[in-house]
This record gives sequence, C-alpha cells and structure tokens, in this order.
Amino acid sequence: MLHGRPVAVLGGVRIPFCRQNTAYADVGNLGMSVRTLGALVEKFGLHGQRLGEVAMGAVIKHSSDWNLGREAALSSGLSPLTPGITLQRACGTSLDSIITIGNRIAAGQIDSGIGGGSDSTSDVPIVYGKSLRRRLLAANAAKAPRDRLAQFRGFRLRELKPDFPGVAEPRTGKSMGEHCEDMAKEWSIARDSQDELAVASHHKLAAAYERGFFDDLVVAFRGVSRDNILRADSTLEKLATLKPAFDRTSGRGSLTAGNSTPLTDGAAACLLSTDEWAAQHGHEVLCHVRDAHVAAVDFVHGEGLLMAPTVAVAEMLARNNLALQDFDIYEIHEAFAAQVLCTLRAWESEDYCRNRLGLDAPLGRIDPAKINPVGSSLATGHPFAATGARVVATAARQLQERGGGRALVSICTAGGMGVVAILER
Repeated sequence: MLHGRPVAVLGGVRIPFCRQNTAYADVGNLGMSVRTLGALVEKFGLHGQRLGEVAMGAVIKHSSDWNLGREAALSSGLSPLTPGITLQRACGTSLDSIITIGNRIAAGQIDSGIGGGSDSTSDVPIVYGKSLRRRLLAANAAKAPRDRLAQFRGFRLRELKPDFPGVAEPRTGKSMGEHCEDMAKEWSIARDSQDELAVASHHKLAAAYERGFFDDLVVAFRGVSRDNILRADSTLEKLATLKPAFDRTSGRGSLTAGNSTPLTDGAAACLLSTDEWAAQHGHEVLCHVRDAHVAAVDFVHGEGLLMAPTVAVAEMLARNNLALQDFDIYEIHEAFAAQVLCTLRAWESEDYCRNRLGLDAPLGRIDPAKINPVGSSLATGHPFAATGARVVATAARQLQERGGGRALVSICTAGGMGVVAILER
C-alpha cells in the first residue's frame, strides 16, 4: 500500500452484535453476511454494480460455507459478475480481508471491493469421531444394502459422541483466556484496572449510540438495533462481584466474564476503492489505508499468546517513520481488558522494547482518552471474523467526524498473531 495507488475507505456497515444463542441463534454466517452486504449495497447504491472483489471470512463455519464470500455476494444485490473469496485468520479475519482488497486496489488489479466477515458461535459445526465418520463414508460408497450394513459391524454407542469446535490452542491445549491469565500475571495487571477498562468501554459505546454516532454504521436485524451485550449501567461494583472465569483455583485469577469478551454472533463489512472510483460514483472518501502489517510471537515457548500486536505495531511504525504518539485515535481490539493493558505496558517498558522489539527506547505512553473513544469489543462483543471490519468502519467514521487525523488499528488473534493498520484522512 505504501508504494501503490491510494486505497480509500468509503465506509462500512454491520448488524448489531448479539450474545451467543440469542437473536441470531438460527441465522448462521451466510444469513448474517447477506444482511450486512445487502445493507452496504443499499447504503452506497451498489445495486447491480460489478465490483472487483468481495472478500469475506468466518472462523467457525460449516463446510457448506466454504465459499461464503461468493455466496453472500450473489445474494447481496451486487452484479453476479462480482467475484468472491473467503478468508480466515482468527480474530484478524476481516481486517485481513480489508487488507487483501486494499492490496489489490493498490496494485491496480481492481478499482473497488468489499472486505468483511461474520461469525456465529450459536450455529457451530458438530461432527462425529473418526470411527463413525469412516463407517458412514464406507457405507455411502457401498453398492449393495448388505455391504452398507456390514460397515456397522462392531458398532459401539460411544462412537456417537460428537466433537464440538473448541477455542483451545492446538499446540498448548490452553484457551485464549487461560493464556491471557498468564499474560496478566507476567505483566502484573490488576483486576480493578481490567474492570475499569471494561466499564469505560460500555459507557463510551452507550454514549456513542445516544449521540447518533452509529446511526449509519449499524443496521437493525432480527428486531435488534443495538448490540445486546452492551450494558450502559455497568459499574465497578457490579463487575467486582464476578468470579474468575479461567483461573478458578490459584486465588490469583483476574479475568472474569465482565472484563472478557463473550461468545458473540455478528457480521460487518467495509467498502474500499480508488479515489477516482469514489469520485465517479459520488462517494466521500472517509480515509485512506496507509499501511498494514502482520506479525507473530512464539507463544508455544513462552511468549504471551496475544502480544503479537506489540511487535506488528513496532515494525509498522518503523517502516513509516512514525512514533507511537503520532495518532489521534487508537482502535485496539479488546479481546480481554488484560490484553489491552499488557500491550500498553509493554510499549512503555524499556526492557521489553529493547530486548524483544530491538528498539533503543520505549515506544512510550498513549493518551488514554484516545484509546477506543466510542467503546470496543468488551461492550460490542466479538464475533471473531467480524471485529476487524467493525473497527475499520468505526475508525474511519471517527476520522470523518474529526475532519482529519490518523488512526492506529490493532487486533490480536489466536495462534499468536497480530494484524495492524494505519488509517489517515
């Protein structure tokens, strides 16, 4: 993006994010994606138009959703000549889909496209174990009824036990919350600091809804017009009553259901283009994607699972000759309050910045008032593949509202990776 054509962000749309097994329990990824893309098409008058690409993604999906991007595009109102692709990088998925579209625009391959994602933790794929799957495949391949029945000889009831999709890291067997507990202990992140950040996220999101900030960003779906995870009346006193959610035995657990994101359903998408395409179609450019970057950490051998954004941001800043303080807005995904606080503390640490990031001095402190000014994942919820597009659309809208500036987008992901970007207006 640094050396190609400018990549314009024209805006985004999302449906309200909803707690698992509530409003969207029976919708699924395709239904949420179609509603979101359809709303984006309506917002920008794209009916029948052929775009360069639609890139969508989902983390937890059925095998039938293998072509989610294309299927959602076909039902969105766009021209059926618009191609679609489906991507996945855990929590960074829709930021990655936006980067994919942006890179193709920058390279001159396309002039416009949509990046987004959806996730449903209500409609999850449930599969049976290998033994029963082998029997079923063999029975399906058999020609005669007798041969089909023969495949079930020796069948045991325990073979009916289903396998549910898990959120544990395959290489450690630990959940993201357990890994984040380790990070909180390593960086001495206090429970009350986590609760304060969570309460602030709810209050900021509620205030933004009240002043109409989300009027053109969130479209009603299934009778819901606001994120149903939002608790405008959240208080430190209420959060203090919650018990640890991941470390329940050591007496030092600090992550709770209140300062961690809940399992969430939702979808979000953004429209990107060249400046010329935007002008030809009468659309305002909210901001440009200046650069983006991805990094990883060796969490298997001791690094914090969710610390990769510290590395990705440092490397991206160096490439752009920017300081950490050269931003007006910091949109940092709140997977857990502790994750955000660990990241901020690491950037202020002389030892970490010197020994891990290879810097001569700490990246330094960020003004807290500039971090997630309209709330973030702790209040909206976190449908894994939808968060990146939500964050980009939110940041772009804030830059438009400010009349200019620069935003830093930072998202941690499962697998020990971080996806980050710079937006400018």
